[in-house]
Amino acid sequence: MTKEEAENGRDDMLIDNPEPQDKELDAFPEGFSSSYLKLYYGWLFPHADMSKWMAYGNDGKHPACDQSYFGRREFSFTLDNDIYVRFQSFKTAYDLEKAIKEQCPFKIDIGPVYSVDPAKRHAYSQSGDNVFTPVERELVFDIDISDYDDVRYCCSGADVCLDCWPLMTIAIKVIDTALRDDFGFNHILWVYSGRRGVHCWVCDTKARRLNNEQRSAIADYFRVYKGNSNSKSKVSLVGPALHPFLVRSYNVLSDYFERKLLCSQQLLSDERYENILDMISDESAASELRGKWQGSRRSNANDINLVRWEQLKHQCTRKKTPGLRRCVEEIVFSYTYPRIDMEVSKHMNHLLKSPFCVHPKTGCVCVPINPNLCDEFDPTNTPTLSKLLREMNIGGLQAEGEKVWDRTSMGKSIRYFKESFLQPLLKSCKEEMEASYNAKVQQSKNSLGW
Repeated sequence: MTKEEAENGRDDMLIDNPEPQDKELDAFPEGFSSSYLKLYYGWLFPHADMSKWMAYGNDGKHPACDQSYFGRREFSFTLDNDIYVRFQSFKTAYDLEKAIKEQCPFKIDIGPVYSVDPAKRHAYSQSGDNVFTPVERELVFDIDISDYDDVRYCCSGADVCLDCWPLMTIAIKVIDTALRDDFGFNHILWVYSGRRGVHCWVCDTKARRLNNEQRSAIADYFRVYKGNSNSKSKVSLVGPALHPFLVRSYNVLSDYFERKLLCSQQLLSDERYENILDMISDESAASELRGKWQGSRRSNANDINLVRWEQLKHQCTRKKTPGLRRCVEEIVFSYTYPRIDMEVSKHMNHLLKSPFCVHPKTGCVCVPINPNLCDEFDPTNTPTLSKLLREMNIGGLQAEGEKVWDRTSMGKSIRYFKESFLQPLLKSCKEEMEASYNAKVQQSKNSLGW
């Protein structure tokens, strides 16, 4: 806080002067509470930057700006005691910030931009014209690590650790590359969900204006994992050769499978190798491998997974049985390929948790993830409410021009959001706005010339 604020005795800051570190721990013990959240929304949540994102350049004075755009966006708040309030809208960024600070939502979800103000939808529905419909919405993806519970053995459900998190790293690398290289999207934001997964927001204009059929087509492009518990193979790899997208993905999948997951998950240990042998289509090849592995022992448990994997690859590639070579690829895809919640991506009216929310079960902030550095992301060491408040408090009085979040572990995340995502996005929006406006002006001049 600034010296002036300290002198004025603002009541939304718990402690003004820095104390010894052990007392800081007492002041803000780990956990989640509405009082913590009030401080977070008051001092650390990036209200202005989030509103600029949601406005997509329509908050300026350019004649092409749609002044109603921001006010047609749906926000939903989950309040204390699981009170869920949908179809909220705010005319200005100030109104949104005021509502967040006053209501202190435990969760904020972001929905589409509608044809009319969503808060007034009932008035329009009574007119019988059915004009209340979504017209824009980011293309979004939701990947939860709990959907991988059949192939990870270190954790289950909402639990996550550094041994299984590479599954989320793989998802980011595979999907991000395809969105950029195969679909030509540029403005993509990856966000940690705060507990067990990652969210992706594709914010290019052409992505936001996709209809449900087009969104379904893009989601289906990524559909490889079948998720059928009755099938030995969990993936569908059709054709004599893999699609170029799958070939590129396989290079990522196989690298992580062999370097990290084989050993960390003990996938070919005595207790688990039958799961993989069941996926080999040639029974004689599977029996031969089973014979080698039964009763075999090595001093290093990690070595045995790598040795057995090399034996399996050799067995499947030396035989000329049709489809046997494909088994290696199917095993790798089954254990590592991204498992997307398809319904989230297919429909414009699906809501998704806002970045920089705080997960009420973990107290973790939903911080952005740089896809170029996603290998370095550690879900067990992300900013938490209590940690941020301690960091903010230890810093003492705020220097002139300093942002409070600059001295917290969330500073890096906000800078990445602003500099690597938001600024390039708004630059692109303004260029598109200017080009569209100039084209309309020229078209008007041409019509007058006739």
